[in-house]
Amino acid sequence: MQAQAKAVFAHFIVGNAYGFTTETYAKDMALASAAGIDGFAMNIAGDSWTGDQLNFAYEAAASLGNFSLFLSFDHAANDGAFGGSFTAANIASYINTYKIQKAQYFYNGAPVASTFEGPAHAADWINVKAATGCFFIPDWTSRKGAALYDGEASLFDNANVDGALSWDVWPNGPTGISTMIDTDWRKILGDKVYMMGVSPWFYTNLPAYGKNWLWRGDNLWHDRWEQVLEIQPEIVEILTWNDYGESHYIGPLHASNNFPPGSEQYAAANPHDAWRDLLPYYIAAYKSGNSSSIPVTEEKIIWAHKINPANSGSASGTVGNNANDNDQTIYPPGQLNLDAINLDVIVQEPSQVTVQIGNNPPSVLQANVAGPNHFLVYWNGQTGTVTYTVSRNGQTVLSTTGATITSDCVNGIVNWNAVVGSS
Repeated sequence: MQAQAKAVFAHFIVGNAYGFTTETYAKDMALASAAGIDGFAMNIAGDSWTGDQLNFAYEAAASLGNFSLFLSFDHAANDGAFGGSFTAANIASYINTYKIQKAQYFYNGAPVASTFEGPAHAADWINVKAATGCFFIPDWTSRKGAALYDGEASLFDNANVDGALSWDVWPNGPTGISTMIDTDWRKILGDKVYMMGVSPWFYTNLPAYGKNWLWRGDNLWHDRWEQVLEIQPEIVEILTWNDYGESHYIGPLHASNNFPPGSEQYAAANPHDAWRDLLPYYIAAYKSGNSSSIPVTEEKIIWAHKINPANSGSASGTVGNNANDNDQTIYPPGQLNLDAINLDVIVQEPSQVTVQIGNNPPSVLQANVAGPNHFLVYWNGQTGTVTYTVSRNGQTVLSTTGATITSDCVNGIVNWNAVVGSS
């Protein structure tokens, strides 16, 4: 596939796809394509099944048609304990093996390659580019500040780097995310390609990896897509399709998936598929450059929230913000992950929206515009099963029953991951 003016990819963790077959990939890719996603960025590290899984994925994408893949080399996982370090030679071998496949994604006539981190290996890409002719869009988010303020702009301002992907996509603190991170990247990159990261949530509790924190997710999926419409990047990358360990997956849950140890307790029963229901509208608006021109073909209610109040059980050591990052202030997790429902209602014309938790008095909201309307509905101490209704002119046009908010925590531990559903 030759590059179109704009494209949307989802980050796919091959390490979480042990046991996948060509058929499994075909089903996931069909779901992604139906949501308007153009392809997967295939994150690979040192897993023994990587080669087989890439073969299955490229075969499935070729059969589907109009669905593209590119390789993303995960240096954070591959360096050191997780299988040894990538070398310029084996990176080039991977790229040359798959760039001839029908489903390979090209930009400006060159096969795209990316990374998750790895700025210490920047010099390797001189030889990689010479050997492959790739179009290189790394994620070196850890060096963004140095590039802006510490004279390291040359890391990105050289012929070996064709653009950059930003993983700086979660708010650092109790307030929402802003486009300042994106304008900073534009300053660093100049005319080079900006691949803008978009993510719906973040919670991880993986003791084996020394990870136990969350970042604010409330309003994030809505806000970030509105920012895509404003920034109009060349490419968007959704973070992620299947990273269950960090709770920002928008793909389906599979019994055969290789959940990172410990993540089953907060991810295996928490579907996120309905987050994709917002994508057809937003991706069409992004690609057209004019959200007002996108018709609403199907009205929809989409909801997302954790199910346990913040004070209903043990936080299990989880903190708000990353305690391993000295630049981040640590907050109680409930200050960043609110007792609230993230509600998106896509309507064809202005409508009234009613949200009721259990048998408590309902909240009545107004969807004022045709298209997506976003609300943050606080629980205010209420528990029970949530029901949603959309009405116009006194008539119900849409209704659905959501999840049950409960103080009964599994194993006494608050699950900070979201459950997501739709009408």
